[in-house]
Amino acid sequence: MQRPAAPSLADVENARARLEGIITRTPLLRLQHEGPQEIYLKLELLQPVGSFKIRCAANAILCMPAEDRKRGVTTASAGNFAQGLGYAGRQLGVHVTSVVPETAAASKLQALERLGVTIDRRPYAQWWSVLESPESHGFGGNFIHPFLGTAVLAGNGTIALEILDEVNPGTVLVPYGGGGLITGIAAAMKSLAPEVRILAAESAAGTPVAAALAAGQPTTVPFDSSTFITGMGSPRVFEPIWNILKPLLDGSLCASLPAVAAAIRMLVDRHHVIAEGAGAAPVAAALANEDLPGPVVCIVSGGHLDPKHLTAILKGEVP
Repeated sequence: MQRPAAPSLADVENARARLEGIITRTPLLRLQHEGPQEIYLKLELLQPVGSFKIRCAANAILCMPAEDRKRGVTTASAGNFAQGLGYAGRQLGVHVTSVVPETAAASKLQALERLGVTIDRRPYAQWWSVLESPESHGFGGNFIHPFLGTAVLAGNGTIALEILDEVNPGTVLVPYGGGGLITGIAAAMKSLAPEVRILAAESAAGTPVAAALAAGQPTTVPFDSSTFITGMGSPRVFEPIWNILKPLLDGSLCASLPAVAAAIRMLVDRHHVIAEGAGAAPVAAALANEDLPGPVVCIVSGGHLDPKHLTAILKGEVP
């Protein structure tokens, strides 16, 4: 596995220049709500692939030697990262293969196929093993980990630079999935504005970050993978990335499933955007915690919400 390392500020600034013309500079909008808190939405769901993943994927490809790119790249993802890598690969003329779990949704696989990604299906346990040790499965320097590696984290860190161009936040709330998004943002933000609080947003489906903070080390928690909230949560934080993030993290907040559903409805009603559960969780957490140092910036990380779940949520249900 690639040696975990936090990106330097120079890494992030170079990534920003490298990504010019490939990614979208997403808007920072003030949330329309009745509470006293000044809350902003960083709308990463408006990226070309519907999530922030285009930043880290494209930067990872561009950091590779040209000769390596010619041989194509491989990752292990059935979700947003594989789509981001596929989109970036198509723009840059690089073929992408993604190892996916056999349990991956057909809609996600179809999205990968539309982007020209070659799909390598594996049993779930083997797929997870690829994430933990790609080398043991025969993947070498052309393997791009979805949430580890300096180039990946630096790409995510460009979000922090864009935020600081527009507002001086007191708190930044970031959904916690694999940990790559919050680690990249935290590394850049703490370099430039160390007083800003960086908080992980979790949901009641599973709170591995809160558990790790309480125990002082990664620990296993109950995790419900059947909820409408995808792209965040797990039974346990991924230890290599946790070791990088821990000194940069100021805490975590948990949002209930009804609160996340209500946040999705609010974003549709007042801003006409559809956020996935992971993207709405920071908003739900901010609305439930009015004492956070402001302004509060919520990273609305993606917009891949199942249409059936969206329909139920708009009806006032929690699917």
